[in-house]
Amino acid sequence: MTDTTDTGTLRASVLKVALALGTVYLVWGSTYLAIRFAIETIPPFLMAACRYLTAGALLYGWARWRGAPRPSLLHWRSAVLVGAFLLLGGNGGVVWAEQRVDSGLAALLISTEPLWIVLFFWLSSGRKRLDGRVIAGLMLGFTGVMLLVRPGASGSVDLLGAAALVLASLSWAWGSLYGQKAALPDSPLASTGMQMLGGGALLLVASALTGEPGRFVLSAVSTRSLLALAYLVVFGAIVAFTAYVWLLRVAPPVLVSTYAYVNPVVAVFLGWAFAGEPLTRGTMVAAAVILGGVVLITTSQGKTAKKKPARKPAPVFEEIEAKVCEAR
Repeated sequence: MTDTTDTGTLRASVLKVALALGTVYLVWGSTYLAIRFAIETIPPFLMAACRYLTAGALLYGWARWRGAPRPSLLHWRSAVLVGAFLLLGGNGGVVWAEQRVDSGLAALLISTEPLWIVLFFWLSSGRKRLDGRVIAGLMLGFTGVMLLVRPGASGSVDLLGAAALVLASLSWAWGSLYGQKAALPDSPLASTGMQMLGGGALLLVASALTGEPGRFVLSAVSTRSLLALAYLVVFGAIVAFTAYVWLLRVAPPVLVSTYAYVNPVVAVFLGWAFAGEPLTRGTMVAAAVILGGVVLITTSQGKTAKKKPARKPAPVFEEIEAKVCEAR
């Protein structure tokens, strides 16, 4: 329908953009429930390792087959470090925590990631003055977290699991900022595949160190867990990521970044509908407060981009969002 180079408009048909956004919304929102089903009979770190080693090999092999240059040792070192923050610390924290908390709660706590990104970005930029909307977003987001995990707020919240999710969100945010400056291949698919391979290998080490192989019984793995793992590999790590990378090229960054506050809503609903997870009034209030903060921060980045079109737009979200999504 439209085809323009204006960063504020679409550069592909509305239908194609809507389908790609819908894919990202639904698939990444559903990965939390898929993780819960997968770790029912597969140890969490081992499951995550299988997921990312498989997806990473497919993405890296496809990129090389399509002509991506052979990466250097420096590229591999950077990819492993980014994979350590995003996949070992980030996704590893999620899969471990989902043994103790509901998938919807996990998604809501992970949705605070943009808040940490802005906070880290502010600290690393010499503590420059933040936009009022960003400050309000940070305050709302962290208030929502307190409402979500305080005793009696939304049922019996496992504080250890909640703490693991907050640390996972911190690891994701830090890995995203590091990945922005790291020496990585120009090919997004090759870079992502390498990070998945590096992170998957580290998750395999974590699995071995925590004794998971000794507790793993292949014959005990359920069909539901296997299907969930396959879904995470094919749809969560490949299909949705490909749609996301395409969206970054054809749609405004503020529109693309809406996944940050749509995914948790999808996750909470799916957890309630298919896993019988409770949906209390406290959870809904806390979710609204957290997501309100994320919306304020996201839209403030788009506002900054429109005010300064000559500079690289959306310094927080456009430059580092592609790194964030790799752990979904």
